[in-house]
Amino acid sequence: MSTFKLPDLGEGLVEAEIVEWFVRVGEQIERDQPLVSVETDKAIVEIPSPQTGRIEELLGDAGDVMHVGDPLVVFGGDEARGQEQRTSAATPKQRDESSRESTTVVGEVRAGEEVITEKAAEVSRGVRATPAVRALARRLDVDLAAVTPTGPGDSISRNDVQRAAQTLADAGPLEPLRGVRRAMARTMTRAHSEVVPVTVSDDVDVECWAPGTDITLRLIRSIVAGCRAEPSLNAWYDGHAMGRRLLEKVDLGIAVDSEDGLFVPVLRDVGNRDAQDLRRGLDALVADVKARSIPGEEMRGYTITLSNFGTIAGRYSDPVVVPPTVAIVGAGKIRPQVVAVDGKPSVHRILPLSLSFDHRAVTGGEAARFLAAMMADLAEPS
Repeated sequence: MSTFKLPDLGEGLVEAEIVEWFVRVGEQIERDQPLVSVETDKAIVEIPSPQTGRIEELLGDAGDVMHVGDPLVVFGGDEARGQEQRTSAATPKQRDESSRESTTVVGEVRAGEEVITEKAAEVSRGVRATPAVRALARRLDVDLAAVTPTGPGDSISRNDVQRAAQTLADAGPLEPLRGVRRAMARTMTRAHSEVVPVTVSDDVDVECWAPGTDITLRLIRSIVAGCRAEPSLNAWYDGHAMGRRLLEKVDLGIAVDSEDGLFVPVLRDVGNRDAQDLRRGLDALVADVKARSIPGEEMRGYTITLSNFGTIAGRYSDPVVVPPTVAIVGAGKIRPQVVAVDGKPSVHRILPLSLSFDHRAVTGGEAARFLAAMMADLAEPS
């Protein structure tokens, strides 16, 4: 028999969630036959069988999150025995190196788990609670660090633990984050820990726009104008080296909402494409996101981001800057508003804008000039 492990899926991915098995235990399959589909934080990937053989065991169920290098399938049959013999025939040095690699991967994972466990233990040790209360918390699966103490000296009582357990029960079962949502949580955590965010907001009078104006394309055009006025916002910042790279080409990340979570596909070189080409490219990206067929390379390398949340609702926001980029534009919902025109009240369409930037790499003046250039472009007739 031989064991097939979850392979390296590229793009720096370290884990994947099993979506669907295409085979059953006892089934005879051929090399390159579809074996399993897995969901990464970028796409759903179909993994083919690496060999011909009989399926002896499937080492995961749909919904399980597997790490690269985790055992996935056990094969039997002549082909599998041949594979096992070839592995056994490897030199002691090769087997030793392979063993060390496997041990390193597992060791890294376990080390990470131990660090988390130790940190949780440290937090738990800082909580004032008797051994009996701690035992009750373990039995009811309650995290003492999340319990509000009401006992003497800010200690946690049995009633506190029972109340917390009841609250969790009333809230329903914990729903683990999977796939895109899991990746989004990691990305937002990283952004929160690294970036020094500041947001400036303003309104643009777009009453001069012709009916049927493509709002997204106008926003894209205005971002290009902003990048030309202040290139420092079309940049990547390296926090470790404390340096930035100003990028000449504007590769725009477009925030796309979906039932699976937030995707940010990239519309390349938006400053050198006409409106029709941009619209075709944008439609193709959105279609690929909805079909979960967007290639991984089309979701990395953006230099600045646009979140047009106004297509749903909302006026202003504090959009999150994701490293290594240094800026993101948020566009709110266009609404009628009373404005003064030649000293008289008039109702015009107003577009609210929010610009978040990483203050480590961008000054307030640079951000304000970028926003001013955007607003000037948006105020022109379409």
